[in-house]
Amino acid sequence: MLEITINNKKLTVESGITILQAAKTAEIEIPTLCHLEGKTPLGACRVCLVEVEGTANLLASCATPVRNGMNIETNSQKVRHARKTVVELLLSEHKGNCQFCDRSDDCELRELAHKVGIRGERFVVNEEAPALDESTAALIRDSGKCIKCRRCITICNEVQQVGALFPQYRGYETEISPAFARELETVACVQCGQCAAVCPVGAIIEKDHIAGVWAALENPDKHVVVQTAPAIRAALGECFDYEPGTLVTGKMVTALRLLGFDGVFDTNFAADLTIIEEGTELLTRLKKALVDKEDVALPQFSSCSPGWINFTEYYYPDFLPNLSTCKSPQQMFGAVAKTYYAERMGIDPADIIVVSAMPCTAKKFEAERAEMNDSGYQDVDYVLTTRELGRMIQEAGIDFVNLEDDAMDSPLGLSSGAADIFANTGGVMEAALRTVWEIVTGSELPMENLHVKPIMGLEGVKEVAATITGAVPEWSFLEGVEVKLAVAHGLGNAKKLLEKIKAGEAEYHFVEIMTCPGGCIGGGGQPRFTTDAIRMARIGAIYKEDEGKELRKSHLNPEITKIYEDFLKKPLGEKSHHLLHTEYKQKELVM
Repeated sequence: MLEITINNKKLTVESGITILQAAKTAEIEIPTLCHLEGKTPLGACRVCLVEVEGTANLLASCATPVRNGMNIETNSQKVRHARKTVVELLLSEHKGNCQFCDRSDDCELRELAHKVGIRGERFVVNEEAPALDESTAALIRDSGKCIKCRRCITICNEVQQVGALFPQYRGYETEISPAFARELETVACVQCGQCAAVCPVGAIIEKDHIAGVWAALENPDKHVVVQTAPAIRAALGECFDYEPGTLVTGKMVTALRLLGFDGVFDTNFAADLTIIEEGTELLTRLKKALVDKEDVALPQFSSCSPGWINFTEYYYPDFLPNLSTCKSPQQMFGAVAKTYYAERMGIDPADIIVVSAMPCTAKKFEAERAEMNDSGYQDVDYVLTTRELGRMIQEAGIDFVNLEDDAMDSPLGLSSGAADIFANTGGVMEAALRTVWEIVTGSELPMENLHVKPIMGLEGVKEVAATITGAVPEWSFLEGVEVKLAVAHGLGNAKKLLEKIKAGEAEYHFVEIMTCPGGCIGGGGQPRFTTDAIRMARIGAIYKEDEGKELRKSHLNPEITKIYEDFLKKPLGEKSHHLLHTEYKQKELVM
């Protein structure tokens, strides 16, 4: 422990922490634009400068470790002047167009400029016209707004380990972009949107689908339905100043009705459907491997997360056979809406528009994949992020806070608590276990409150093993088998797990991988700024939603039973295989 002083306040802090971290323990605010919690300090933006007694220059607090006896000033005249000058220099390169910018209401640079007292333009830098990169289906990059804070580089390289973005050139010529200042479409960008989630300004944003959705809603010849991902209900409230982790499911449904949707449904219905198909697929693979002695691709990997699918296609094509053939719940819903729902409601599927409300930017890309049209039409037409849905509600003048609660429509609105937890890292695995264990043994998963605690929480890679006992006759070959499972969230953690499997250092039967830290609750389209504390608040809300439901297992959802009886006939059957399953191929970039 070290003794230091910050702003005349004596503190006892742990050695090895930075000045910024020490200040936070004393609830002393030091602004920063480049820093990301728990990641390698950069000291790039220089906004967090502080004055330390005995040093000639101001120091970047995010990158300076504390020393015993330090006397630190975070708000001296020298610090205030330097900090204001730094922000003025950042503004000189920032072509913000604040009155039209997507980030005008939550721009960190704009807020900081106001705090440090900037009321006019002091420096002007002559630059070339900004480059606008709209090459991908999910993201837009605006070089004119970029302030070179390098947060996107940290998240892309250190956390996701995708490596799509780097600083190019030097000095005033510095540009944050793919190699050789190419467009994102030309590199292995998985379109996860984590760069957009951490960008403090509007330099990287999602591709806006709001105009298309409004046009569909205003077209009297179209029947427009919406599906809402489980993670939305624990985050949408943040767009209206609710505390992170506040459940707003009922208000969200009411708001969607007021926007004019003809059907308000739940992606959770399709998540329950996914568990039936994916669980049956896993049991089929295990039977082929253990009974028929066939060479089967194990472990089976989950396939719900489109960023993870992209990552596999680019970096780990050898594992493509291991991916579950199940489409994601979003895409299953679209296929079912334009076939089963259309048939049941007597609507021409050509007149149905499916809109998704998702926490994820990569879902925009997924909806446009060539494989996603087995209904005979594009399964999903538009994808709104949580942020976009919040903006639509605001555009419509809806008083969200004072809305009454409402319930989802039938038949695609009923779901189990198991479907809710798809939002959390470990949730898909737990949902699958609740159903598969009961199918194999005839008894309920022997876990407290149905939760599999070893795979809950924010540890990057989690493992659990369970020995099957009491298997029913049909699955007697699994009696005594120790089923080994693993969960990873964030693609950097996924890479660690994949390398471990490739090296033969670990064997599993089923692996869940989510692209974003924390799972979908930390998706690239969620309200900014997402910290681990916010992730945990959202995770807790999702578990609360699950625990509050009488129906908590996917296979007990009566609407799932009905869709098989009336339409799909059986899991992995001919119709379900055609509509609900797909396959992926290795991607090679054309240079």
